[in-house]
Amino acid sequence: MFDVIFLLLAAVVVVPVLQRFGIPSVLGYLAAGIVLGPYTPGPVVDLETTRPLAEFGVVFLLFAIGLELPLSRLRTMRRYIFGLGLLQVAVTALVLAGLGHLVGLAIPLALVVGTTLALSSTATVLALLVERNEALSQHGRISVSVLIFQDLAVIPILTLLPLMAASGHDILPALGLAAGKAVLAVLAIFVVGHLFLRPIYAFIAASRSPEVFTAATLLLVLAVAWATSEAGMSMALGAFLAGLMLADSPYRHQVESDIEPFRGLLLGLFFMTVGMSINLPLVASRGGDVLGLTLAVLAVKTLVILGLCRILKIAWPQGLQVGFLLAQTGEFAFVVFERAIGLRLLDARTGQILLAVTALSMVLTPVLAVMGRTLSRRFARHESEDLAPSGVGHLTNHVIIAGYGRMGRAIARLLKRHDIAFIALDQDADRVIQARRQGLPVYFGDASKPGVLRSVGIGGARAVVVTVGALRQSERTIAAVRHAVPGMPVIVRAKDRIHEDHLNKIGATAVIPETVEASLQMARQVLRSAGIGDEDVESSLDAYRSTRYGGGKPD
Repeated sequence: MFDVIFLLLAAVVVVPVLQRFGIPSVLGYLAAGIVLGPYTPGPVVDLETTRPLAEFGVVFLLFAIGLELPLSRLRTMRRYIFGLGLLQVAVTALVLAGLGHLVGLAIPLALVVGTTLALSSTATVLALLVERNEALSQHGRISVSVLIFQDLAVIPILTLLPLMAASGHDILPALGLAAGKAVLAVLAIFVVGHLFLRPIYAFIAASRSPEVFTAATLLLVLAVAWATSEAGMSMALGAFLAGLMLADSPYRHQVESDIEPFRGLLLGLFFMTVGMSINLPLVASRGGDVLGLTLAVLAVKTLVILGLCRILKIAWPQGLQVGFLLAQTGEFAFVVFERAIGLRLLDARTGQILLAVTALSMVLTPVLAVMGRTLSRRFARHESEDLAPSGVGHLTNHVIIAGYGRMGRAIARLLKRHDIAFIALDQDADRVIQARRQGLPVYFGDASKPGVLRSVGIGGARAVVVTVGALRQSERTIAAVRHAVPGMPVIVRAKDRIHEDHLNKIGATAVIPETVEASLQMARQVLRSAGIGDEDVESSLDAYRSTRYGGGKPD
């Protein structure tokens, strides 16, 4: 109980503090584990007491990955998942394995280490993409596709490790045995799952008992994990297969919600046990080796990914962002290296250095992402000179749309339906190219630049619509329009009330908050379902908008 209390206390105190400085929660849990480990002063938690429970964190993580991979998603993204993803893991693993063999690792172990270092941090990359609103961008979709294949690659690695330990590092028989067992396990589990799983879940869901539904999910995960473990494979493989069985079922989202607390807490506990096993004095004494190896891994992965992107005809701007974004080593490296040390495939000293390299590379991810973004923009400007607006400055009575994302495209379609001329500006070269191929007047440019506004005829425009989500970009665009044509109507998108108030103060003619309009759309449906006539519904909504956007306070 004393050990558990200290583990929870360290997680509650250390992780939120580090997250305030932009450090991912994975590294926060590692830091909390280091604080409680035997290599630092202060309280020491018994590692062997917590390790068995922490192993379930990996099991639930692999189950969640399986849930995220329905066949429909794999088909949609197959070019990048099984094209770029497969090539990235294979080529990077071979290059890093070759370097590992040169410094003294046996070939089978060098392949495992190289493949593990080839993987990237799903949690860190996705957090950065969501934070910057880039998850649906071209480089965001490519990055997510590669991460999906990397997650799949973890399964054979974890399956292979115990076989390598038992076979004296004889990798070919181990690979053959692993492949044979994996095929039989997949067939057996999927046949049983197809026949019984959905009817059982339908029966349980009909009982309307949330705790029984959660218990059924826990039973499924642990039972299938136990079955693959008894067959000589990893529990992680069984959990992954259990997730795949439910990925295309109607119960997927409820299951995902139910296991989220277990997954988060147990996975955090796993990373804390990894932190407890890190020998800080040893790592500090080999600081030069850790830094040099980290830089080598980052350089190799960036160059390999960039080269493969060019081979697959992915534009330089997107390739640069993907390369720098995926350069780090991921959280699965902690799982694999910790397991390899426990199986005595890796000696403790080498394992400690590799764990430190993984942590340092993850810390550097935000810096690498900024570097990739900066270089990408320089290449985008160079490649997009022919996409810049030219010969349209004479237009009059048209609407200028700043930002051609989902909202900008919707506005453009409505303007076109009413035969109102428009010109759209966007800084995503890929998005501009796609629109131009459709014959649309979309150009590459920054609407906050006076020269760009002049080139699209700001003097003769009837209005400017700003749909970009970033507050600073909206501010700069409003200022540039006001400087060029003080009386120009400027309609701006806002995320919330705070955003709305600020944009109103700096000169926007009208600010449309996303949250308000979403609420009104929901209210429309609620009123209709309550039997209110369409005319009364629209009258009520119009009155609300008139009061809301007219500066008053709605009732």
